[in-house]
Amino acid sequence: MVYKNQKIAEVAKTLKVRLDKAEDKKSILRSVELKALYDELKTMPAKDRASFGQEVNKLKSELEELVQNLESRTSNLAPIDVTAPFDVNVPEDKRPGLLPAENGSIHPLTREMTVVLDIFARMGFEAVESRQIDDDYHMFETLNFAEGHPARDDYDTFMTTEGLIAPAHTSTMQNRVLKAHKKRLENGEDIRVVIPGRVFRNEDLDARHEHTFYQLEGVYVGKGIHAGHLIATLKTFLSEYYQKDVEVKTQPFYFPFTEPSFEFALGCPFCDKAGCKVCGEGWIELLGCGMIHPNVLKMAGIDPNTYTGFAWGGGIERLVMMKYDIEDIRHFESAKLDFLRQFS
Repeated sequence: MVYKNQKIAEVAKTLKVRLDKAEDKKSILRSVELKALYDELKTMPAKDRASFGQEVNKLKSELEELVQNLESRTSNLAPIDVTAPFDVNVPEDKRPGLLPAENGSIHPLTREMTVVLDIFARMGFEAVESRQIDDDYHMFETLNFAEGHPARDDYDTFMTTEGLIAPAHTSTMQNRVLKAHKKRLENGEDIRVVIPGRVFRNEDLDARHEHTFYQLEGVYVGKGIHAGHLIATLKTFLSEYYQKDVEVKTQPFYFPFTEPSFEFALGCPFCDKAGCKVCGEGWIELLGCGMIHPNVLKMAGIDPNTYTGFAWGGGIERLVMMKYDIEDIRHFESAKLDFLRQFS
């Protein structure tokens, strides 16, 4: 559009260039240049005011139309899949080059999780993945946490405004697993399941504590199952994982969902309990475990007078840190290439 007034023509040119680059297109209609043109009308001689005002209004109308067209064009754009490196219709010779797979490597946690699950698969356990968002019912009620019980304070985690919970332990899956597989008990089979998953806690971060980490839950239910089976299962796994016979011990502890409950420790596989920088005094506290509480079995519809079982839960990072002498748990989530390249 052509403007006779030189000043209006210059402002029009300036604002059109700015409009092309502006993220907020409507901001052009509030520009200081356009406002200054309107302010100039107030001090302008009466004989020039009509023609000047018409051109200023014409400029504003043109800008409004340009803004409307640009916003309409943007709203009609097809959605873009930001995870796709190119559209399926892009010819092969026009597609961007991708990094070759040999430039990447498997994250140490992913690799070690595969090793852990393979060992338990050979021991007859099925793997079921945990959830990264859950509810109060599975986090507490199905695990024998009474409402308002102080033991809930030990699992300080994150919640959404809708009341959903970022699980603080993979035990949130126990009720689901027991319900899904209880028919096996009726068929004379045992329930044997391991549950890997990411968990979240409100932690003060240091070399041994992270707010986000991975756990492995284990559940075993059948007839005549006792604590000796629990200790033997974990000892067998740890000996296989560290590729040497390990010494283990338990000490009494408290968890609402197991009775009796234990802290499980193993003799340091690096110094044979002589004491080193990994263990300190020869023993390493590794995980919590115990016999599944009768109330937890009842919540899943399993008769605790007929069936018993055990469960455990422990951090994957701790296993890997001990295996490779890693001094700081924060390395796993740091994305530091100098750390990750050691495992490539």
